[in-house]
Formats: sequence, structure tokens, C-alpha cells
Amino acid sequence: MSQEIYRIETVAPEADGGGIIRRRMVRAESFDAAKAVAQRIFTLARRPHAAGPTVAMVRVSNGAGYELFSISIDD
Repeated sequence: MSQEIYRIETVAPEADGGGIIRRRMVRAESFDAAKAVAQRIFTLARRPHAAGPTVAMVRVSNGAGYELFSISIDD
């Protein structure tokens, strides 16, 4: 099975400017595998004792730049 590259971005809350905090490129066998990585990143970033800036949203885009999935604190 071929692997695809997905872009996972963490986004700051609107109150903090709403910009991209970190961008990670992930090579995965499927969209579901990339989605699982994004969900894990979101869970770890939302922990009360997490280091670094506050994360309001994590989104997954494909190689062409189309957003395929997002998870936010409002979900």
C-alpha cells in the first residue's frame, strides 16, 4: 500500500491571534492513520499540564492543501 503525506496543524485560540502554532508533515498509509495522529496531538496539547502555547484546534490537510478533518475545543 502506498503512503500519502498529510499536513497536521495546531492552531491558537482566536483570543491569542488564531494563527498556526506548529505544522507537522506526516507520512501515513491512510487518512484514518493521519486522523489518529491528529487526535492524539490534540489530546496531548489539551492536557492541563501540557507545555507550550494553548491549542484551540488541530486540522489535517492532504497533499493538495484541502482540509480533511479538524477537531477543536468547541466540538
